[in-house]
Amino acid sequence: MPTSMTLDDPVAIAAATHPVRAAILDAMREPATAAAVARLVGQTRQNVAYHVRELEKAGLLRHVGQRQNGNFLEQIYVAVADTLLISPTCTWGDPGARTEALADQLSLAELFTAGERLQQDCALLLDRAAFDGDEVPSASVTTDIRFGSDEARSAFLRGYVDALTTLARKHGSRRGTPYRLLLAAYPNPERS
Repeated sequence: MPTSMTLDDPVAIAAATHPVRAAILDAMREPATAAAVARLVGQTRQNVAYHVRELEKAGLLRHVGQRQNGNFLEQIYVAVADTLLISPTCTWGDPGARTEALADQLSLAELFTAGERLQQDCALLLDRAAFDGDEVPSASVTTDIRFGSDEARSAFLRGYVDALTTLARKHGSRRGTPYRLLLAAYPNPERS
């Protein structure tokens, strides 16, 4: 099953976004040696070995064994995750005010967390489609709506939740393929 990791450490982000290191991480989705990966990415074994050590220090590769190849004892590494995502929090600079706002506004914090989860889930599903050939059934709806008052917005959201509750009770099952349903309502940040 594909795995993902969200990066928020600048050192790990720098390591993962270096072009040669990104190619090494991609090649090491399955356990491999530096020599084998060097041939795949068109780099010298010594250069790849250096980058592998740096990726391991950054926590992006893990050592999983070794094997004898002639007179050499080759080390085998594997990427810690199939997909790496960069957290939006790493672009915040001083996160103090934003972190405080998330702590003060529970719904906004949940929306932020749901956005990160959605990004992570979509990346994993995309990997299943790209690398495993899976057909991924999904649906999404995005729309903008204006409300004349706070009362109208509240009434709409209550009705929306009621409609989803009815649909979930009618079609949901304790067995079968699990799906994640995300409902988000928030002011359009791009409004004029």
